[in-house]
This record gives sequence, C-alpha cells and structure tokens, in this order.
Amino acid sequence: MNGMDTSTDLDLGTLREIEQRVLWLAVRMVDYANRERPPVPAPRGREAEFAVKVGGHMASSASMVSIMTSLWFAHIDGNDKVAVKPHASPVFHAIKYLMGELDRSYLFRLRERGGLQSYPSRTKDPDVADFSTGSVGLGVVAPLFAAMTRRYIDHHFTHGPKARFIALVGDAELDEGNVWEAISDASLQGLGNVMLVVDANRQSLDRVIPGQKIKKLMEFFEGSDWHVVEAKYGGLLQGAFGREGGDALRRHIDEMSNERYQSLFALRGADLRPAFLQGADPSVRRFVADIDDRELVPLVQNLGGHDLGLLVDSYRACDEVADRPSVVFAYTVKGWGLPIAGDPLNHSALLSPTQIDDLRSELGLDDDTEWDRFPSESPAARWCARAGSEVNNTPIQPRPLLDVPDSVGGATGAKPVSTQEVFGRLLTGLGNIAGIAERMVTLSPDVSVSTNLGGWINKFGVFHHEEQPDYLGSDRLLHWQQGPGGRHIELGLSEMNLFLALHALGLGHELHDEHLIPIGTVYDPFVCRGLDALIYGLYSGARFVLVGTPAGVTLAPEGGAHQSTITPSIALELPGITYAEPCYAQPLDWLLCDGIRRLSSPDGESLYLRLSTRPTDQAPFAHARERLGEATIRQHVLAGGYRLIEPDPALHDAPQVIIASCGAVLPEAVHSARALADEGVAATVLDLTSPDRLYREWRAELRTAGRRARQGRLSDTHLATLILGEERHAPIITVHDAASHALAWLGSVFGQRVVPIGVDDFGQSGSVADLYDLFDLLPEQITNAALVNLG
Repeated sequence: MNGMDTSTDLDLGTLREIEQRVLWLAVRMVDYANRERPPVPAPRGREAEFAVKVGGHMASSASMVSIMTSLWFAHIDGNDKVAVKPHASPVFHAIKYLMGELDRSYLFRLRERGGLQSYPSRTKDPDVADFSTGSVGLGVVAPLFAAMTRRYIDHHFTHGPKARFIALVGDAELDEGNVWEAISDASLQGLGNVMLVVDANRQSLDRVIPGQKIKKLMEFFEGSDWHVVEAKYGGLLQGAFGREGGDALRRHIDEMSNERYQSLFALRGADLRPAFLQGADPSVRRFVADIDDRELVPLVQNLGGHDLGLLVDSYRACDEVADRPSVVFAYTVKGWGLPIAGDPLNHSALLSPTQIDDLRSELGLDDDTEWDRFPSESPAARWCARAGSEVNNTPIQPRPLLDVPDSVGGATGAKPVSTQEVFGRLLTGLGNIAGIAERMVTLSPDVSVSTNLGGWINKFGVFHHEEQPDYLGSDRLLHWQQGPGGRHIELGLSEMNLFLALHALGLGHELHDEHLIPIGTVYDPFVCRGLDALIYGLYSGARFVLVGTPAGVTLAPEGGAHQSTITPSIALELPGITYAEPCYAQPLDWLLCDGIRRLSSPDGESLYLRLSTRPTDQAPFAHARERLGEATIRQHVLAGGYRLIEPDPALHDAPQVIIASCGAVLPEAVHSARALADEGVAATVLDLTSPDRLYREWRAELRTAGRRARQGRLSDTHLATLILGEERHAPIITVHDAASHALAWLGSVFGQRVVPIGVDDFGQSGSVADLYDLFDLLPEQITNAALVNLG
C-alpha cells in the first residue's frame, strides 16, 4: 500500500481536523465522568463505601481514533454493520455526536445509569444498533456470523441491499479461542463482505506484546484463506524508505523490539534522537543527520494505523477481494496523541487536569467551546452532516406477528415416547405450516442426528451457498443434500459457534429486515461450554429456540462427562430466555408453539427446552387433560405447571404431601404418589413444565410488594392455583434430574418444609435405574423421603 497521498478523492486536511475533535471528545468524556460529574448521593456516613472509580479507557480509545474516523467518515454507508472494539466506545459516541445522532447531554453521562454504557450495547445505548461488544473475542466474529445470516437470507428471501460486516478488534482479543473456532468453520467460508480491522497496538492490559505475535496472527489468517492487508508504516515513513539509504532505516525499525519502539512515543524533540539511534548502523545515523528534531519525531512515530489515507486505501483493497473475508492489521500506538502514548501501564490511566488543559489548548478549544460540534458552515461540519445522513441509525420497526397455531398435533400415540423424539416430529410438522416453515432454520454443532433433526434435514436439506453434489445418494436414513435452498446450517463441533450463530440469526429482523425462527440443538451438558456466547446473544436482544438434549443423568450409559446437572439453574437465572422442561408430548407441543410465537411479540424472548431420550408413558397426562379440560390444562402448562395427580378423595383426612417434579424423572414422582396412597398418605403431584415462569411470577410479585411497601399478593400468582390453601402446611418433595437446589425455592412461597431431591454430584456410567438409585430418584426413595418428613 502507498501512503497518504493515494486517496486523492479525500480532503485529508478536513478529515484530520475531524479526527482530532473525535480524539478530544472521547478523552474528555472519560475525564469528565471521573473528575467533574457530581457523585450520586450515598447513604450518610457510608460515602467511602460507595466511592468506586468510574474508569474508562483513554489510551485504548486513542489508538482507535484514526481507524474509526477513516471508517465512519470516509468508507462505510448506512447498510454496513460494525462491531466496535469494547474499549473504544467513547470514540464511537464522539463520532455519533459529531454526526448529529447523539444528543449532547449524553456526553456527560458516560458510565452512568441510563446513560452511555461502558462498552457498546445495542439494547442499552441510544446510538448502538449493530452489535454489542464487551466480552472480548465475541464481538470480533459477531459480524462474521451476521454475514453468514445475510447470505442465508439472500438465498431464501428477496435480496436486500448489499452490506459489509466489519469488526474493529483489539489485537489482544485475538487470544480468545472462540475467534479461531469461528474463522475455521466451513459454514463461514467465502464471505467476501467481511472485514476485520485489528488495532495492532501491541499492548494488552498488563504488558507490551512480543514482536512475533502479529506475524503469527497474520499467518493464521492466511492459513484460513483470509485476505490479509498490513497497514504498518504511514506515508512519511514509506516515503523515507523509498529514498537513498531508506532500506537501512526500515531494517533498523523492523528489527527494533516492540517494547523499545513503544518507549519512543513518550519522547519529544531532542530526547528522541539518541534513544532511536541506540545501536543503529552508521548508515541510519547518516540518513537522519539532516532531519530536524521537530521532523524526526513525527517520522519515527508514523505508523500506518494513524495514517488516514493509508487506512482508507486498505479498506478499499478489502472491498476488491470478494471471494473471501479480509483482515487489516493496522499498526497503532496505545494512547496516540496523548502524553501517555506507549506507556505499558496506560491501559486504564487518566490524564491529569493539567494534561487535559494542555490538550484542550493545543486543539484550539476553550472552556466555552470544548463540547461543541464544528461551526455549521465549516467544511468539517458539512462532512459530518453528510456522513451522518448516510450512516445514522433509523428506528427499527416491530417484528411481524406470526400466525402460529396453538399446537402442531400428531405428536402423541399409544406407545411411550421421549420428548426428544416428539421434538423431531413437531419440527417436521411445523415445516408444513405456511408463514412459519419458510422462516424456520435449524442448526447444530455436529449433533444433528443425535438431537433428532434428521426428519427436518431430510425434508428441507442443508444450507450451502453453492449447490453441492451428493455422492452418497438419497437411499440412506439421512439425506445430506446441500444447496442454497437448504434450511439447516451444520456447524463444526463448537458450542461457541452455535450460540454466536443463534445470536446472528436471532437478530435477523433487526440487522437484515427479515424475521427468522432459529432453532438450535446441542447436547445439554455442553450448554455450559458455550455459555459466554449464549449470554452475549441474550444481552444483545437476539431471540431463538434452544433445545438441550439429551439432559441429566437419565442419559445414564454416557457417564458423568455427558450428564448435565446445572443447566436448569443457569437457565433460571438468565434474563431474556424462558426455561421449560416438559415430560409429556402435548405440553412440549404447546410450549414450542408458544415459544415460537413469543419470538416475534414485543415483550417476547428466547426459549430453552431441556429434553430427554427416555420414553415416557403418556397416560398420566391424558387423565389430567380429561379432568381439567384442554383449554385449562394448556393455560396451566404455559403458566409453568399443572396438577398432574390429585389425591384420592378417600384420603381427605390423611396426612398430605406435595411432590413437585419435571422432565424425565416425573414418572418416578407418579409412582411414588401411588405408593404413598397405599400407605394412607394424600399425595399431590405437580408437573412443573416451566419452573422459570413460576419463579419469575413469584419473584416479580415480591419485588413489586417491596417497592410499594405492601404485602405480596401471592393469591394472584399461578403457584396459588398449584398449591391449594389447605395444602400449604404439607411438606414438599422436589424431584429433579438436575442440581437439587433448582426447585428448592418452592418451599419459600407459602412457608413449607422442603426435601430437595436431585443430582448434587458428578454422575457415572450405568443403567437408568443405577443412576436414579445413586441420587435417590427411585419411587421408593422418594416415598421414604416423604414418609420421614411426615413423621
């Protein structure tokens, strides 16, 4: 790449003026938040306990100023989607302010409740619409999955406008393993509309990164068939390298360690020359002998990541390569333009008041003008207005409300059946419903067959952006026909990729104007493996259906490594997703259809279904449906639970016990209730189809009561329907193929004794009976627990 004079269509002088104002506003926002913003009043006498540093990242923002100025003001348009390096959020907000989208008042509200978040958030910031970032590494590849989603949508719906998907990346973020899991995945290959820009400032939080690191990273990208652009030296240095003796200058700089080169950025004037020339070849000394000290400093410190023209040329070079993704390694210095530049400990450093005053004066600002936009008729103001008119966000319309049936039907029969098997049948049934089927897309991390997606895949095929030959033919149990019309996306064995893909597909409406119904399946124990990406997707507002199957120690022969125990606890605590664990076929049908409907409702959220491969007799549910009626039992199932087994009326004066259970172990609760009846105990069995919904409703009522200083109205909750007034003295036995505490909260609702039975240790291989015996889940063990507590 050439230097600054190559982008002849740009007014680089005005662009530099904008760059300097972006730098100032980003730094000043952090400074104001830490030094001048009035503190939130703390309880009297406890001020010191609430005096927490606000923080911010001046140095990390400064290294990104040139990259982001050149990108927003000279490259992208309104259709492009960009993920911003987390620590550069002040730069982003400064840009949005200068473009007219962000109100001035927000500049004073960085890291404040209701103000600008510490890191870009598409659900909490007023000016972020593309990607949330903050958990490092995830934002790096989120645009890659978004580009995959756009490719899928373009092959299944009307082509939308062309868009580029860009990630601005800190070089230390590339240490995260999820980055390389994504980059090497076959489903993400050939995406020529993706560009990563790496802020190669060679510093992490604690140190300067060794020099060979960047070279190795570039090799990794090239080995994954990415187009690599290196923006290492700016136009001044490139011009010097081209003069006689310039080769020696380049060798001297190239061979200099990162640590030593970084130290040169703290030097000015005559102080820099001896430090730069230490150990230099005589030819280098001769080359710089005639260069004035004032000119030597900007020459030596002229990195490509701060050369606006070179950066724009680098972005354009990426646009020219349409058959694969691109990455730009832009060499920068952390703290560029600030007195803390290059300091290995500058990550969270703040400028002193004197340094802020000096910077303000240097940029020609004063106390009256420091927060202003450019004068309205100035070239810089016109450029900002023009760029803002192209890239500023527009309001997102609500998702379309789909006509989802209450039930698919046809999922039950006379034989015992597992919820995993029923799920597979329901999917193929949904594939027959117009208006729903075309929006559905399934995906899994190499576990399609073992999570019962085979019927869907046979019916709709596997997505590939180019038609692929099927060498094995269609006479197999599973037809693996790949082509642009396929509606299943097969990922490699990476749960992180699964959840990042669900995040991207689950924002289909917001990012691509096309509402999708993404349904991902994964072995339930490995939900934990991709948990960070799952949380990221929910935090970003993505909506999807997640199916964790098979689950629990009921997957007995597989052993402890494949037996999940804590996933219900995780799901119960996560916002943005409803956890449900049905035992019977019809409740699963209702929950799945309801969950799909909620994906598009204004107050909707994602759905997590925890399923099993254990065949279950459907007769107990059929009896409950006959007793309660179809409409009532469906309402109860969706509210979180229903009374599956009522006590024998003949035992109306007998001791009472409640057995609350869900999922695969519910049949053990049913058998225990029958045994208790034989012992003269009136046992009620509750099928908690969604402990999550029950807990949320109870917790919400308690919270409302606390905030309004009134008694909780628990009689208005669904739990009051499940646990009748005359039963609220009875002990509760909770039975769960999961950690026992996940249901233990039930006793707190009406003040009842609880015996929590569940899986509180690692499992092992064995039969279902073996594992149930090991964790006290057999009917006789449940019965004994009830009798002991009644005694």
